[in-house]
Amino acid sequence: MRTSLAAALILLAGTARAAFKVPGYELVYSYPVETTLNEPDLRLAQDVWPEMIDKAKHTLDVNEFYITPSTGEPLEPTLKAMERAAKRGVKIRFILEQKMERNDGDGIARLKKMKGLELKIANWQALTGNGIIHAKYFIVDSTRAFVGSQNYDWRSLKHIHEMGLAIDDGPVVKQVQSVFDHDWAIAGSSAAATADNLSRPQADDSGRSFLVASPWPYDPPGVGDSESELAKLIGEAKDEILVQNLEYFANSYGKPTRYYGAIDAALRDAALRGVKIKILVSHWGTEEPGVWGLKSLSIMPGVEARVITIPETSTGPIPFARVTHSKYAIFDNKTLWVGTSNWAGGYLDQSRNLEVVVRDAQLAARAAAVQKHLWDSAYSVPLDVQKTYSKPRH
Repeated sequence: MRTSLAAALILLAGTARAAFKVPGYELVYSYPVETTLNEPDLRLAQDVWPEMIDKAKHTLDVNEFYITPSTGEPLEPTLKAMERAAKRGVKIRFILEQKMERNDGDGIARLKKMKGLELKIANWQALTGNGIIHAKYFIVDSTRAFVGSQNYDWRSLKHIHEMGLAIDDGPVVKQVQSVFDHDWAIAGSSAAATADNLSRPQADDSGRSFLVASPWPYDPPGVGDSESELAKLIGEAKDEILVQNLEYFANSYGKPTRYYGAIDAALRDAALRGVKIKILVSHWGTEEPGVWGLKSLSIMPGVEARVITIPETSTGPIPFARVTHSKYAIFDNKTLWVGTSNWAGGYLDQSRNLEVVVRDAQLAARAAAVQKHLWDSAYSVPLDVQKTYSKPRH
């Protein structure tokens, strides 16, 4: 009996993941099963989320693009943790984007069964004139938060490459809370929201870390603009910029398509200054006309672009899965940008997204190692500027 117990403990110790933390931040990961993209020293979102929620004593505020549970899959522990929180009297507020409501039936039904949970379906386009609520984050007791690319989707936690931050840096958590409180106040309203800012708010980027959000007219006091801050970080880079994103488009999504040059111009200027740039996008990012901007950028001196394609599972295709969805960048191996926005028009300029900036060399280096793992993997190939890519299957 003792031998069996000892063996079990050794096995558990061998499979346990150590948290990769720096003061105020833990790097949290998700990766597609049946790939070589595991990072054993990074904890998984499917483990971190329920742990955070189980510690909630008073409040839990959640903002998600959409919610898609599935019985027995990795989102289930998080939903069960929310149910436990509701039963012990934690006040839960949940915001979802209306454009995804038709796909959220099972998830919404699950939320509505939680005692005391308040749910708002936000029509961001009607409120602000365009865009969507694309952010993915939550706050526990106004003292700890999670911001990252992971959607509330079982596929996100099992079949998609994602990156996020668990945050207990007080000032940044306060900023995240302020964005939620702002959006909660206008969510569910049938009237167009009045812009909070008549001029673009600047981030207080003098410290080690800070939050920015988009779109800037609807940022609460104390929160700067994602778009201008990203352009500024690119403009300050001296040696190298590493990027991983679902897509890099120099145009907007939807119709009519328009040129989106805020980030594109900053990257081209950096390349002309001699900054080395490596951009890794998913195969979803090869759709035309969006890929034209990346092809054009990639031929500039010092710029490299690669496309990563995740193979299907042994059990067959899974819709809206098997993709790299992370959204982060590293500047000069010193500063990490982790967020919820794709790098394309309509996201940083019109949709609700959050981005966290941390100046910490250790954290930046660990994220850079993740990007290198993907870059060097068998799933990644150089972008071919002469190739006409097939329309990606989602």
